[in-house]
Amino acid sequence: MQLNNITLEWTGHAGFLIKVKGKIIYIDPYKLPAGAGSEKADLILITHSHYDHCSIEDLQRIVKDNTVVICPADCSSKLTRLHEKINLQVIEPGMEIEIEGTRIKAIPAYNVDKEFHPKSEYWNGYVVEIEGKKIYHAGDTDLIPEMSLMNRIDVALLPVGGTYTMTAEEAARAAFMLKPKLAIPMHYGSVVGSREDAEKFVELCKQEGIEAEILEKS
Repeated sequence: MQLNNITLEWTGHAGFLIKVKGKIIYIDPYKLPAGAGSEKADLILITHSHYDHCSIEDLQRIVKDNTVVICPADCSSKLTRLHEKINLQVIEPGMEIEIEGTRIKAIPAYNVDKEFHPKSEYWNGYVVEIEGKKIYHAGDTDLIPEMSLMNRIDVALLPVGGTYTMTAEEAARAAFMLKPKLAIPMHYGSVVGSREDAEKFVELCKQEGIEAEILEKS
């Protein structure tokens, strides 16, 4: 999809590719499409250390010399094999960093009624502010109070698969709280969740006056 001069692609599961003015940004690359290695990353955001978000196999395909990788602290040891190539930046919720005109803010991402993603791990969601637009990748999270503090989100990427994250219904409530210009479902179709979850999310969002869209896998 196009957002002014920004191209946003869903690469599957919780993974996204952002392209703008020749810059290549990946978020949580996992089981990337066959041709993805041809587009080396300038910037990679990793939300947390679980294998389906911090995938060394996928990262090895897309890093180049001095690719900036932003991640929470517990990902650092997993990235040891890449340390000589990458520029590693460790941040936790509440911190902000700017990389060549792209502003990244780490947002809390955690479970409130299950134990898969404890708040004590300080794992991240991210708000990516680029070309005057704000794209929020929620990470693996439930509906959390911190979402009520966010504003002026252009695109919200929200997990809908349930089990480890929000269900479609919970994600729709999150979208209503965030009130983005566009809500997009993620975290389905691979490890957990189905196309039906994504479709239900879109339907519920539209019932509440929130524009929502399913991105087809690139």
